[in-house]
Amino acid sequence: MIIWKKDWFLLFSMALLLSSCGEKQKTLQVIKIKVDSLSQIQLIQDSLVKPIVYTHIIDLENQPVPEAKALFISAVLPSILITKHNLETERRKVHDLKEKKKWHKEDSTYYLNLKRKYKASNIENLLKRMTTVPNSIVLAQAAVESGWGQSRFFKEGNNIFGMWSYNRNEPRIRAGLKRESGPIHVRAYDDISQSIADYFKTLGSAHAYRELRTALQESNDPFTLLPHLKYYSERRHEYTEQLRKIIKYNHLTQYDSYTLDPQYFVIE
Repeated sequence: MIIWKKDWFLLFSMALLLSSCGEKQKTLQVIKIKVDSLSQIQLIQDSLVKPIVYTHIIDLENQPVPEAKALFISAVLPSILITKHNLETERRKVHDLKEKKKWHKEDSTYYLNLKRKYKASNIENLLKRMTTVPNSIVLAQAAVESGWGQSRFFKEGNNIFGMWSYNRNEPRIRAGLKRESGPIHVRAYDDISQSIADYFKTLGSAHAYRELRTALQESNDPFTLLPHLKYYSERRHEYTEQLRKIIKYNHLTQYDSYTLDPQYFVIE
């Protein structure tokens, strides 16, 4: 497993959290805020980020562009980090199962559910698929897909990435566009973190991103990884080039080293 320099602080912090309490586990205390006013969004000031999940953010289109972008990043980045933490926690459980000699029934159920979720062939393949991309890429795609938080789907359904819905029994919103097969719907989520979790699951399970998953085994550089996201849009190279420009122009790589504030991890 390759450990990148920017990941050392996060891993070191997590190790301290676990070692400091012996066998006791620490849980991330997440704060949830339904946004009635943009003043409720806490602007990110440094690399230690409060674990705040925001829902139903509106009125960004009425702000000056620099302020709107800062608010959008401050609202989305905490959920990116929370979702990454949750995914890494699950990944560690799978790794522990891999090393475990005898599984109980609940172990098998847990593994099979994740294996099905990520369309994995075996436990090694599952660990490869339970991956994420740098924060800068997530923020850039979130900006493009939601129009910096101004899309109707983002405001009404916390849907950052415009994920489509094919299941009439799940919460969803009808889109204005239609295709030959009928009306288009997009998913509605309870909060932003759910939308990001669905996005990571798509990158981990869809055949279109197999080259991305392979590339992630060798590099965590956002500009190296961007070409492997060409199938996210019908615009292909034009889309990945747009992402590259957004990352550079908005200095999004600075957020790749940001982590959750350790003080919000508490003993259960």
